[in-house]
Amino acid sequence: MKTAVRLVASLCLLATVSPAQSADSDSDDVWQTGEFKWRTGAPFVLPTNRPGDASYSIKDPSVVFHGGKWHLFCTVRAKHHSHCVVYLSFKDWAEADHAERHWLTMHDGYYCAPQVFYFTPHRKWYFICQAADDSWEPKYQPAFATSEDISNPKGWSRLKPLIGHKPKGVNGWLDFWVICDETKAHLFYTSLNGRMWRCETPLKDFPHGWSDPVLALRGDVFEASHTYRLKGRSQYVTVIEAQNGHGWRYFKAYLADRLDGEWKPLADTSDKSLASMRNVEQTAGRWTDSISHGEFLRAGHDEKLELDPANLRIVFQGVTDAARRGKKYGEVPWRLGLLEGH
Repeated sequence: MKTAVRLVASLCLLATVSPAQSADSDSDDVWQTGEFKWRTGAPFVLPTNRPGDASYSIKDPSVVFHGGKWHLFCTVRAKHHSHCVVYLSFKDWAEADHAERHWLTMHDGYYCAPQVFYFTPHRKWYFICQAADDSWEPKYQPAFATSEDISNPKGWSRLKPLIGHKPKGVNGWLDFWVICDETKAHLFYTSLNGRMWRCETPLKDFPHGWSDPVLALRGDVFEASHTYRLKGRSQYVTVIEAQNGHGWRYFKAYLADRLDGEWKPLADTSDKSLASMRNVEQTAGRWTDSISHGEFLRAGHDEKLELDPANLRIVFQGVTDAARRGKKYGEVPWRLGLLEGH
């Protein structure tokens, strides 16, 4: 009963915070110091089974606020459907785990790690992910679908290859992420070897016309790079998952003045990271030993991916070391929580 009370209390707190509200006004200083501090309550979305299939985890969240509701897209790892995407919508975070879950049908095979945004020039929603199909060349690559109504889970087009060929110099690529500036769309991805890569295309050619990749960042990083513009500033932040610091997985952060510019460390060590077990307080009891694959709650929903630098919240996937011990990676029981900067 006490656990249930803590869960309700933490979710009610989240429900009272709207996208426009700001956190502590002094939180803006972290973009100079890199000294981030976070709180998280209980996990707010848990894996659920669907008929004939047992779900192991819910993970890789992408979320936007539009039309008075949150729209949440997540990877589901399940026994029979190893990689697919589920969609939930809700007005308050306290409702999230009870929201109807829609398994998207835009692809018949492997697809996961979604990103969703509204591309203003086309007046359409874009869904970016990693996917595989035997008819594609290469079979595994970034893919996209479009919709005119984010709230209609049946309204997405079928997935299509984003690039349509294997660019020069690609030996591994995953966790694809698109962000646009005034003239170009930029595609970032990681390769599990301490490198983040970038391709670009003119806005008029999006979602096609991509350049060959160039090395954007090298460091002690792993996967899941997510890049945003800091609203009201001429700065961008990229968040990348790293391994085996304070916790099995944790986040590092880098800043740049341009999307095609140099990424400079902001919080890029295990002792001074964006978010880890060192600087995250768990107010409803310890439910995770990892801060993994997360999405900042954005200030808007379009292709610029702006976030409010004074109102920091991240939806992330977490799991305890005990819960994942002895399991294959695909069976790790990831759940979703929310970090709030303070």
